[in-house]
Amino acid sequence: MEAEEFKRRFMPLHPKLYHVAFALLGNKDDAEDILQDVYGKLWSKRRELSDINNPEAYCVTVVRNLCLDHLRSPHASHASSEDVMQKADATEADFKDPARIMEQKEQMCKIQGIIASLPRNQQQVLRLSAINGLSSDEIERITGLTNGNIRILLHRARKYIREQFNKAYK
Repeated sequence: MEAEEFKRRFMPLHPKLYHVAFALLGNKDDAEDILQDVYGKLWSKRRELSDINNPEAYCVTVVRNLCLDHLRSPHASHASSEDVMQKADATEADFKDPARIMEQKEQMCKIQGIIASLPRNQQQVLRLSAINGLSSDEIERITGLTNGNIRILLHRARKYIREQFNKAYK
């Protein structure tokens, strides 16, 4: 496979692959690093890739495996409260009341902390569903979980977040 064919087949997948990596890792820099590794691996195997019928499914699997390897490593970074604060800063223009801005930031930090305390599989499914807007079928392909397991994990994660948030703000 030549460079032009490689670009034509695999570069259009970049946004989806980034979303998968970000959803699994919860960190922009780590997701970008994983994609660099993915494209490096794909390029080194480019002669074998012409036989692949579904490049998207193959790439999502490679991304998933590299993300899982990264998460198992002792050097895995996790979303920090600074990431949450940056997101909160982006919405400040929507609010005029400084007290409301601080309240929103505090709530966002609290929710991020609650999400971080969830088991890894619940965090993963929640990110893929709520943040990336993926369907159960897409999440099933990425994670290897069944639709039933995905529904249960989402239900438990949402219930736990709601309970913890209500405890903190009642």
